[in-house]
Amino acid sequence: MKSITYAERINQLPPYLFAQIDAMKAEARAAGIDIIDLSIGDPDLPTPKPVIETLCKSASDPNTHRYPTYDGMRVFREAVASWYKRNKGVKLDPEKEVVALIGSKEGIAHIPFAFINPGDYVLVPDPAYPVYLNSTILAGGKPYILPLLPENGFKPDLTEIDPEVLRRTKLLFLNYPNNPTAALADEAFFKEVVDFAKEHNIIVCHDNPYSEIVYDGTRALSFLEVDGARDVGIEFNSLSKTCNMTGWRIGYALGNPDILAGLLKVKTNIDSGIFEAVQLAGIKALEIADAVAGENSAIYRERRDVLCRGLGLEPPLATFYVWAPVPEGYDSMSYTEMLLSKCGIVVTPGVGFGAHGEGFVRFALTEDVERIKVAVERISEGMLI
Repeated sequence: MKSITYAERINQLPPYLFAQIDAMKAEARAAGIDIIDLSIGDPDLPTPKPVIETLCKSASDPNTHRYPTYDGMRVFREAVASWYKRNKGVKLDPEKEVVALIGSKEGIAHIPFAFINPGDYVLVPDPAYPVYLNSTILAGGKPYILPLLPENGFKPDLTEIDPEVLRRTKLLFLNYPNNPTAALADEAFFKEVVDFAKEHNIIVCHDNPYSEIVYDGTRALSFLEVDGARDVGIEFNSLSKTCNMTGWRIGYALGNPDILAGLLKVKTNIDSGIFEAVQLAGIKALEIADAVAGENSAIYRERRDVLCRGLGLEPPLATFYVWAPVPEGYDSMSYTEMLLSKCGIVVTPGVGFGAHGEGFVRFALTEDVERIKVAVERISEGMLI
């Protein structure tokens, strides 16, 4: 057999740093180190019991065992629309303006395939969730990096983009509340984005899975709340973080019906939809989401306060992440390695989210408060921050 050669699109993907971190963790555990893992954006809180009970009941019904619809059950899409009307004041047509997703990551990964031709640009924030960049590459697009800098509140400067790039740009990815920086966007910024997208005929894809993890009276906006947003874009959301359902793989895209139709055309050729029992459980999750998110935020807030007070960090107002500058003398990777080897603490190096994440690490508040207290003690005793 001849040697296997990957497609060029695969060769263009950046190295997957998180695999390296997994290897480091495995090595540390094998050496008997007590690991406190603050690297993974995966809630340690359980899926609410009513959601599990609904799944069990629905899964026993043979009517849920056949192929689902590509865009999601009508009752699930109606539940999503109802939740958005109740929580965001956004009225959506469940028939044309809501599409169910196998987790929001699936929709984010597929949307470039609907609109990007080889050589088209996609505006990709940095640091950011790696799927924005990688899906652009896989679809044959050209990523144009938008630096998210502390001095700009970790928002991109849309006035600095090369006009020739703008002429060939089809998509813009955004994400607020932001992973990894925990930054928020206000109405003025979103209005600027809408005006920018209209002027340059660009589709906006706003990723909003952390909208309900907020603190200290903060309210996170939906992009769709802003006048004109539905003319230019869609929003991705998910039950993963709101209701502790990362492994369930259920999310949704909302907004402009023509953009969603393009996404749906890709989906119909790639997947066969979400198991209907999971969708029915998702309806139950949406019914109790407000209470669950409130309870979750209270738990994460306590963890945030312990970590930030203990390490002298600025507390974020949203997400379950803390974006922390590394001490002098380290870069993000060497600091990550040192925290693991000296303290048994795993964080995510900022460079894993892009070149402009250098100089930072991300703490995820996904261990209980007692373990976070231990982490603070280990770091403080080592005088590493």
